[in-house]
Amino acid sequence: MKTKKSKKIVIDCAECRDQSGCCSFGAWIDLEEAKKILERGIKGDFFHLEIDKEFPSGFKVGTSIEDERCVFLDNDGLCRVHKVDYSIKPITCKEFPYEGGKIAPIADVLCSVHKDRVKKLKGRRRK
Repeated sequence: MKTKKSKKIVIDCAECRDQSGCCSFGAWIDLEEAKKILERGIKGDFFHLEIDKEFPSGFKVGTSIEDERCVFLDNDGLCRVHKVDYSIKPITCKEFPYEGGKIAPIADVLCSVHKDRVKKLKGRRRK
């Protein structure tokens, strides 16, 4: 019996028509990453400190209140952290729309490239 191999989904953010759409709800980042951002004096706050053993420090903090946009997103739609020093941009942000090497569950909501592909696939299946 042959097993069906699933093709790895690759998202090219250069195809995105809304470069800041993925920042519209903020992100969970490691506490140590937050400290580096604060040390650089980048304007923004962190919220909801929580214990989370999946993060290297064992703690995570949010970059938004509730479902608000990321506090580091400028009015021009660009990330202040990215503008100042890409090397301290949180891993969660650098890797999105991936999470652990796979498409993140929230990508269906936040990633316009992924949403468009899903919509096209559904259209093809109906034919």
